[in-house]
Amino acid sequence: MSENPIKTGIRITAVSIDDAAKVLSAALRRKIDEEQIREIAEAGDLLRADGTINLLEYIAFLIREANRANTD
Repeated sequence: MSENPIKTGIRITAVSIDDAAKVLSAALRRKIDEEQIREIAEAGDLLRADGTINLLEYIAFLIREANRANTD
């Protein structure tokens, strides 16, 4: 069984797509799958060559997109 990234700690500046899905699912208390994370990361050009994302940049991108949608 894989370790829980929330309990073991993760580097928010280099999070795997899998760990990001787990953390966001736990935080939002709903299922967030890896494909959703990957699609958003690719749309925001946030996915690094090693397959990780910076969770802070990811959240900032989501906020910018939400703000943009609210002003259109």
